[in-house]
Amino acid sequence: MSDDAPPPPHWDSRYAEPGWAFGTEPNDFLREQAHRLPAGGRVLCLAEGEGRNAVWLAARGWDVTGVDQSSVGLAKAQQLARERGVRITTVVADLAGFDLGRACWDGIVSIFAHVPLDVRRALHARIHDALAPGGVLLLEAYTPQQASRGTGGPKDPSRFMTLAALEQELRGLECLHAAELEREVIEGRYHTGRAQVVQWIARQAGPD
Repeated sequence: MSDDAPPPPHWDSRYAEPGWAFGTEPNDFLREQAHRLPAGGRVLCLAEGEGRNAVWLAARGWDVTGVDQSSVGLAKAQQLARERGVRITTVVADLAGFDLGRACWDGIVSIFAHVPLDVRRALHARIHDALAPGGVLLLEAYTPQQASRGTGGPKDPSRFMTLAALEQELRGLECLHAAELEREVIEGRYHTGRAQVVQWIARQAGPD
């Protein structure tokens, strides 16, 4: 689940297509910034789809759980994990009602998780309590400027994200990195070309 989030059959159909909708390699921003996640910790990947980010993290020693509303996507995530010789946990759930728990994640990864606005605000409010002390949130999403690009992203403009919105929704976490920029995103058939993105990394208070 990485762009619009209509009923699961849409995503089941997309992930049932031959090949991999968004490729099998991790998101570039995650690859570059994963060192900020506590080494070997428990990481939750939101809207994980076919598992490219979760599998990559698991191969580097993190204990990874991927959550998505599509059982078809997560079945492919498990397939990819087996092919790469790693283990991940997958949970089929709608992020609108998914219980993130309290102080139980050393990292939360949100890559192009474009859920409805009200769902996102509630989800982001729960992230503060879900991160363990010293836990890190790593997020990348498309901004409203992406709408005219035709290189990926939701059709519903309310699902885009901005720095200003993230500052409000994720207040209480220590911001480590915040940027809106244009970059090349090459991720399978559905994310390909120059793109306008927002990046956000923040940390839960904890021991130094």
